Amino acid sequence: MTDNNTNHDNGGAEDRDRVIGTPSSADDDAIIAAEEDQHPEHEGAYPAEETQKHSEEVQRRGEKVAALWFVLAFLAGIGFFVAYFAFPPNAEGEPAIANPQTGQYSNMALGGTLTVALFAIGAGMTVWARKVMPHYEVSSPYDELPSPAEEKSSFGDFFMKGANESGLTKRPLMRRTMLAAMLPLGLAPLVLLRDTGPLPGDKLKHTMWRKGMRMVVEGGTGEGDDQWIRAEDLANEPGGMITALPYAEPTEEHPEGLSLDEKAKAVVLLIRMPQDSWGERMKEENGKRLDWTQDGIVAYSKICTHVGCPAALYERDTHRILCPCHQSTFDAANAAEVVFGPAHRPLPQLPLSVDDEGYLVADGDFDTAVGPTFWDAERGE
Repeated sequence: MTDNNTNHDNGGAEDRDRVIGTPSSADDDAIIAAEEDQHPEHEGAYPAEETQKHSEEVQRRGEKVAALWFVLAFLAGIGFFVAYFAFPPNAEGEPAIANPQTGQYSNMALGGTLTVALFAIGAGMTVWARKVMPHYEVSSPYDELPSPAEEKSSFGDFFMKGANESGLTKRPLMRRTMLAAMLPLGLAPLVLLRDTGPLPGDKLKHTMWRKGMRMVVEGGTGEGDDQWIRAEDLANEPGGMITALPYAEPTEEHPEGLSLDEKAKAVVLLIRMPQDSWGERMKEENGKRLDWTQDGIVAYSKICTHVGCPAALYERDTHRILCPCHQSTFDAANAAEVVFGPAHRPLPQLPLSVDDEGYLVADGDFDTAVGPTFWDAERGE
């Protein structure tokens, strides 16, 4: 349907064909100008379609609430440092957190303060965005890349306009408390780097086993006392298995003689094998590994070489040692060679001997590094 006005004195062909209700080009210009003037408080690079600006009272109240959250985050960040340095190493250089109870307190303190700091910063930023910053919708055109030189030069102006709108430059209390809250968290990773050194050297390749060190079963007497192990304790049990630890004299620091770390690295499986069961790998290198056995008893590390779980299951008929975590399986008759599962290398073997009183003793340390495989676990000294 077209305009039926027959007055053609001031109208051309465009006016005669214009559909009713369609604004003229002059009307378009007026509408665009009105939209641009609709939100004069918006200082961004592109026109805003909808703006909800808070009153000055609401903005001031939001600034104070956000500042309180940032102050809480700052105090929690300082608390993180206090919690870190509150558990120093002992006189021997051993970390205090080696004690399980102390380690639990340390973890709770570090995790608690870090959680409060991060939550408070997030809460402060949320209050800032909802109560201080104006809310508007902006449609920006897709520009061709790279940007022209004039747009690049005006980026600084656009950035400062956005900073003014956000209140970052006009609200010093909120800005300063936010920076103070961020400072401790920014330094926290640098402090934690203290735990990455010094380099371990060859500590990962050695345990506390020494030549002549006796083996014990914890609580083996039935009265809570440790029991030293004789070779004949396994003589009547072909295929029998015992978990053993090195014997160490009790100290004031370690009343039980061993720390948990030392136990975890040094624990062994003692298995008595029939003499005709040994595999080919035990006979390699002129039977060196057979020389490490004693009366058919062989000692392997109980720590799986996959991820360090205890390989605590033993199948007597097949001489298989099984780690129940990920089903790595080792052949006890063939130098604990891997026969199944994700483990990469055999269980380390501990050389055995007998002292003058008939007790089983170590004849040295393990032949390879104990536990999960690492970058140079199989490399020589």
